[in-house]
Amino acid sequence: MAWIVTLIAVVTAVAAVVHAQSASRDAHIAWGRVELAERQTKAADARTAALTEEIRQLARKRIPAAALALSHPSAPVPGLREAAEVDGGAAGLLTEAVQAARTAVIEERQRVDAAARAAMRGTSAKIQSLLNQSQHLLHELQHEYDDPRILQLDFRNELALRRTQATAVLCDAWPGLARQNSPLVEIVLGAQSRVAGYERIKVANHLRDERLAVAARAAEPLAIALAELLANATAYSHPETDVQVTVQQSGGRGAFLVVDDAGIGMDDDALERARALLAGPSEVLLTELGDPPQTGFAVVGRLVVQYGLSCHIEASPFGGMRTILRVPAHLLTVLEDDDPSLSALAPKPVQAHTAAPVSAEPEPAVREEPSGLPSRRRRAPRATAVPSAPTTPAAPVGPPRLRTPEQAEASWSALQQGTLSGRSAAAPPAADSEHDQDDLNDQGDDAT
Repeated sequence: MAWIVTLIAVVTAVAAVVHAQSASRDAHIAWGRVELAERQTKAADARTAALTEEIRQLARKRIPAAALALSHPSAPVPGLREAAEVDGGAAGLLTEAVQAARTAVIEERQRVDAAARAAMRGTSAKIQSLLNQSQHLLHELQHEYDDPRILQLDFRNELALRRTQATAVLCDAWPGLARQNSPLVEIVLGAQSRVAGYERIKVANHLRDERLAVAARAAEPLAIALAELLANATAYSHPETDVQVTVQQSGGRGAFLVVDDAGIGMDDDALERARALLAGPSEVLLTELGDPPQTGFAVVGRLVVQYGLSCHIEASPFGGMRTILRVPAHLLTVLEDDDPSLSALAPKPVQAHTAAPVSAEPEPAVREEPSGLPSRRRRAPRATAVPSAPTTPAAPVGPPRLRTPEQAEASWSALQQGTLSGRSAAAPPAADSEHDQDDLNDQGDDAT
């Protein structure tokens, strides 16, 4: 019986040891599970904290930076702060959120800009109509009154009209003025007359054909584009410097209008942006033109695309900038001989002067001799006695001398004064003066 008891004791001891080992193993496994759960909890908390920080950065930095980069491409857009703590799915969603915000901002800006363009288009059309009416009225006043202030008012009205036209073109509107085939040199003069500081603009005509003209559909757009380039050149150069405009003709490639100024120039970023605008991008938002908006190059770029022109800007040998506006050959034509003659103010081609030019100003009364001493000379030749018998006049040696603009203005003023004096001398009785004045006004309206 003893061995039975011993066997039972051994079995009991073995069972206790096995149970103890099993309990210890279970406890160790349970402890491992607890540690694993704690580690997983800590990792989840870390991922949650990292995702929270990424969302905070998304709202405070990444989306605002992405919106800013739409207007300033050089502005940096930050990425994920702790990419290792955020899994691939969450990182992809964050990047997708930035792209979605960027797309929403672009669409909203386009919608707002389109609404602003529509409003400005309608407003510009009304203002342009009123300015054209004012221009006609001022032209009538110039024929009735000899007051230089009317000319100043007319010039300021022309400046306002150019601004309105530029705004309309920028908003995809028609320039608002139709022309016939116009001589290229007269288009240059017209653009010059629309710019403040026009007296600083010097035009050199190098055309081979003096009657070279621009097709009707592109005449006014070319004048608007050149006026914007001239306004930019005069605004960004010293008031005491000249702006040189050279009109050239180049075979089958058309004509070139070269504008040189001695201004402050441009840095590399500004030059790159100017070239991008002059190339005529598909869309230019009004909000991207600055405050106040700088619309000159944007207007030229829009006209370049619409009418087949081309424009290039580079550094000028005069120290400022040089812009080259090219008119393609298919927009050029030559006026017929029976077409109206060119304006007297149009510059003559440089190569047409075979003799020394005649100066419109009198020569000085004192000049320096080779010895270095001043000597007097007469301003006009001595008067000769008129023969009593009529003689056959000699044939003219050369073409008649052209009048200067000042002489033409004096002649027209004298004619107007004489006309007014004659009308006042032959004025009807007072009872009929009001009726006659109405007739004059009606005739003036019909004439315009």
